[in-house]
Amino acid sequence: MNDSDTILKRLLSLHPKRIDLSLGRIERLLEALGHPEKRLPPVIHVAGTNGKGSVTAYCRAVLETAGCRVHVYTSPHLVHFHERIRLAHAQCSAPVGESELAAALDHCERVNDGAPITFFEITTAAAFHLFARHEADYLVLEVGLGGRLDATNVIERPAVSVITQIALDHPEFLGDTLALVAREKAGIMRRGVPCVVAKQDDEVLSVLRTEAARAGAPLLVSNEEWQAIEQQGRLVFQDEDGLLDLALPRLPGRHQIENAGTAIRALRSAAGGRLAPETVDAGLARVDWPARMQRLGPGRLWTYLPADAELWLDGGHNPAAGLVLAQAMSELEERVSRPLVLVTGMINSKDVAGFLAPFAGLASGVVTVTIPGEENAVPAGDLAAIARAAGLAAQEAGSLEQALAKAGQGTSSPRILICGSLYLAGRVLAAHQA
Repeated sequence: MNDSDTILKRLLSLHPKRIDLSLGRIERLLEALGHPEKRLPPVIHVAGTNGKGSVTAYCRAVLETAGCRVHVYTSPHLVHFHERIRLAHAQCSAPVGESELAAALDHCERVNDGAPITFFEITTAAAFHLFARHEADYLVLEVGLGGRLDATNVIERPAVSVITQIALDHPEFLGDTLALVAREKAGIMRRGVPCVVAKQDDEVLSVLRTEAARAGAPLLVSNEEWQAIEQQGRLVFQDEDGLLDLALPRLPGRHQIENAGTAIRALRSAAGGRLAPETVDAGLARVDWPARMQRLGPGRLWTYLPADAELWLDGGHNPAAGLVLAQAMSELEERVSRPLVLVTGMINSKDVAGFLAPFAGLASGVVTVTIPGEENAVPAGDLAAIARAAGLAAQEAGSLEQALAKAGQGTSSPRILICGSLYLAGRVLAAHQA
């Protein structure tokens, strides 16, 4: 076990709850640390339910293509905690190294001195501590949960705020209506700081307008102040600064047009003239974001599949993500027809039926698996029963490997999609790389 793993395990015991939304505890620790959050480069603060990870990845790719040094903060990680904290380097950012991470976590643990604080709060403080110690041109900062009371929301004045698509998720923390969730996400808005808003339901947009007026934040809304569309196999972006005719982004799926457009508009606010059209074009082409419509190449898991299979991985886990993912699979089906088989594992706090419903009539079957090592995982048998009730032929498997073997049986040239949870996606990537 790495030193950082040992410390991270200890940090989990500092608060009885894994999630307890509040700013008081992290503000106390940041003050004791000398306010590293006030010594950061210009911040692009990204909130939302779906798409915020992709927008973060586009921002990083385009800025690094422009020659900028970029820090990045995301969560959760897939395989190693180090993925959450990317430190700027001359050519591109990279996950924080083990010795530096362990030193930062140890320092924050000692300064905190046993006071109650959640895992996400103290590790966010450690990230700010690291970011403040390394020079960079920008920090792309992804919200963990919600916005108003998220630990990242201690940033007083970001360069730009971003709100991606809002949908129902984490109702126990954010509320069980779109209006309540939107109000929480809108908490990242700041007076005088532009807030880029992706395409939203009318109900959500109405709340965001009200909250923006209250905060004094100018809104830059999709299909109003800016637009991103696919036209003749190209991405066409337009705002008050002009039109960009770009290649389609590297990340597949029609939903990535909106995500890429959201990132471009945010970058035009934050970075302005540093972004020539050819820089944006090259950045969209180099973007990389694991477990988001990722086609898996060579690796150990192919041992369990027929040679003519396709293997895809996505960490989407709520009904809105299920709909987008089903649409992306339908697009693939239109181009090259293959029977679609899902391999699915989910967490018990998620709307399993809502996530799976869009695949009825599209997927030929589902193989369910209990996410290994997750105490809150839905048992494979229960998951299969929910899938059948949603109109899908389903069978359960005792392991990921067994699930893949079942998914590839009796079907010619299957297209296999592993989906339902970022926790499952992390286990898949670790197993594939073993």
